[in-house]
Amino acid sequence: MADRNEVHKGECRCGQVRFLVEGPPVMTMACHCTGCQRMTASAFSLSAFYPSAAFRVLQGEPVIGGLHGPTRHFFCPHCMSWLFTRPEGLDDFVNVRTTMLDDAGRFVPFIETFTSEALPWAKTPAIHSFEKFPPMERYPELVEDFARHRA
Repeated sequence: MADRNEVHKGECRCGQVRFLVEGPPVMTMACHCTGCQRMTASAFSLSAFYPSAAFRVLQGEPVIGGLHGPTRHFFCPHCMSWLFTRPEGLDDFVNVRTTMLDDAGRFVPFIETFTSEALPWAKTPAIHSFEKFPPMERYPELVEDFARHRA
């Protein structure tokens, strides 16, 4: 069963920025888009979606990097680790890079997005796959399914 009191701490590579999230994530994901590939220097990015109220920076001051557009990507100003994203139009949520969390292995991707841009050998154990982002009307169903799988 999901622990509503769970706390996950994280930090950038150099440790100058520390943060935490409280409670279970709304969803976990892997994104295969070329933008995420380039920002992570890897095959995909891994993240966990949380309500903004569950997220707190404990130390340091992240800076905006990436595209500097309506979707804001936050990085450590010293080591430039990509820490979290504030998605366009979803100001009540934050998308935390799970590899920055101290217990990153617990955050298995539930959905994967932009499989249309995936490197042919890049595979994840995600239960749901989408060529782009899922249609907005699918999110309530996906969130419910994720909660059932976490229980």
